[in-house]
Amino acid sequence: MSPRNSHSPGRRSFVVAAAAAGLPLFLPSRLFGATAPSNRIRVGQIGCGRIAQVHDMPGVLESGLADIVGVCDVDSKRGADGRTLVEKFYQTKQVKAPPPVSVHRSYKELLARSDVDAVVISVPDHWHAEIILAAVRAGKDVYVQKPFTMTHEEGVLVRDEVQKSGRIVQIGSQQRSMEQFRRAAELVRAGRIGAVQRVEIGLPVDPTQPDPPSEPVPANLDYEAWLGCTPRAPYTEQRVHPQKDYSRPGWLRNEAYCLGMITGWGSHHYDSLHWALDCEDGGPSQVEGRGEFPANKVWNVHGAYDLLLSYPGGVQVSVSNKHPNGLKFIGKEGWIWVTREGQATSSDPKNPGPPLPPLDASKKKLLSPKGLKVQLPRSTAHHTNWLEAVRSRKPPIAPAAVAHRSNSACIVSWISMKLGRPLTWDAKAERFVNDAEANGMLSRSERAPYGAVHHARKTWPAKG
Repeated sequence: MSPRNSHSPGRRSFVVAAAAAGLPLFLPSRLFGATAPSNRIRVGQIGCGRIAQVHDMPGVLESGLADIVGVCDVDSKRGADGRTLVEKFYQTKQVKAPPPVSVHRSYKELLARSDVDAVVISVPDHWHAEIILAAVRAGKDVYVQKPFTMTHEEGVLVRDEVQKSGRIVQIGSQQRSMEQFRRAAELVRAGRIGAVQRVEIGLPVDPTQPDPPSEPVPANLDYEAWLGCTPRAPYTEQRVHPQKDYSRPGWLRNEAYCLGMITGWGSHHYDSLHWALDCEDGGPSQVEGRGEFPANKVWNVHGAYDLLLSYPGGVQVSVSNKHPNGLKFIGKEGWIWVTREGQATSSDPKNPGPPLPPLDASKKKLLSPKGLKVQLPRSTAHHTNWLEAVRSRKPPIAPAAVAHRSNSACIVSWISMKLGRPLTWDAKAERFVNDAEANGMLSRSERAPYGAVHHARKTWPAKG
């Protein structure tokens, strides 16, 4: 619901409620009062690459609830393109007196602005944790692309910091804002297929290619900042992102910056799995995986893989590139299938396979809404849901604590694939049982002065 059609709480009632909950009161006063519904949330965009251009910035602008007033990117060309996209949107919509859009090279400059209420983080995975941490400590609400964090250690750190801060943090698990995934979760939870016995999850794979020679760093790219907490490595365009267009970036295929499709697409489907199984605060107990890892130094994320995870209630979850892209819940009374519209993916846009039904079942009557007693939270636009939560101070549909758990299951799967042997996971303690080697892979070293763990040791004053 748009703020223009809702009744926002007065500032006094919010202060009383927030104080009772022990939450910091960082929401700008201009968002309250009699004229509050006409006030728009001022957003800063951090990272202006492919996903920001086609998904995040349009999602915020088209919500009608917010203005993007600043953009940030370590690549000055992309920063300029980000500002152009926002300005063209205002021109197309014939917005009178649109706010000026500033361009920044450092995310810290954007977070230091007292007139920015919230930020969208659309950067490579290895940068997520540090910027989320810095943003919530600066008193900003956050929308961040999935996966939540690169490592499990980062996830615990950031989840706990978000909880303490009281900030609104939404993860880009937009399948929660797609009707078919919500309906599938409701139907499974309601017992339409009986007790769930098995779930099959299909994810794509990334191809590799030979390592290219090193190249000069483009003058428009702050490569040192782009590398961040990761080890120094020779620059190649294949490692970072294209300089001529916004096609799929190479960093998605390098384990220093991304774990591959197991978190890239896996964070979506594991989240839908947890939603349907009603285990959003839990995870698997056992995992056994195999994966193919190329010897290349640049495009070295996993290829083909097979995983088997054990979840509470004896549910066996098979995750493999051999399954079609989506989730199939199998129970004693039949099965329910769910996926996105069509078959093509951003990693494989020329997929020759036929389109798959977004929602299907072994018997059509299993999909009937009649008598359905389970009703999960509804959202039809993921960025809008976040912005509404910023106003209401109620949890968004994909909050940080939930995202950490689904991402943890992805990371646990990746560790099993790397080690190639069965592992026992204690979801409550969030540690592997009697396995020092596996537990050592829950974190990684950081190159100073970058990294979430490094910055967590600092005391950052809250701003708002």
